[in-house]
Amino acid sequence: MMKYMKYMFIMLALSSLVLLLWNQVPIINQTVHAILDPTFGSLLNRNATYGLLIIVMIFSLITTLVQKYGTDQATLKELKKEQKILQEEMKKYKDNPEKLLELNKKQMEFIPKTMELTMRPVMYTAVFFVLCFGWFRDYFATVDFKFLGFLSWIWFYIIFSIVFSTIFKKILKVV
Repeated sequence: MMKYMKYMFIMLALSSLVLLLWNQVPIINQTVHAILDPTFGSLLNRNATYGLLIIVMIFSLITTLVQKYGTDQATLKELKKEQKILQEEMKKYKDNPEKLLELNKKQMEFIPKTMELTMRPVMYTAVFFVLCFGWFRDYFATVDFKFLGFLSWIWFYIIFSIVFSTIFKKILKVV
């Protein structure tokens, strides 16, 4: 667990450093723009709403695939099954505080195991997404546009990434 926390902290620090240096170190900004302007930029220039929808769908698919193949799905399914059984037991003993406390402690033991299994995919994609979000911020700073008439690009991204991720997780049977 500590090993993954260390890597997660390093990735978080690296991602934060990239954002801090976005405008101070032109090579970061210019390289990302050189790659994303002709690809995602042309998609957004044609139609910002549909373009961002396609981009969100691509990112959600990438994230779901990394999550599926970057985690031990069998172990995660087993942990979820055990947690569900524990939750059922907790419902039975809701009037018994001592037993409930004991079951709650057991449930807390799942948190580090689950975190360890699910953190790896985040580490694989963190810097990529930070670079893309830096680019999105630059792109939409120059475009006065509200998606669907009222949503900023970040809210549009969040809402539709939840929708697409849910769909892809069901299709690909990702825990």
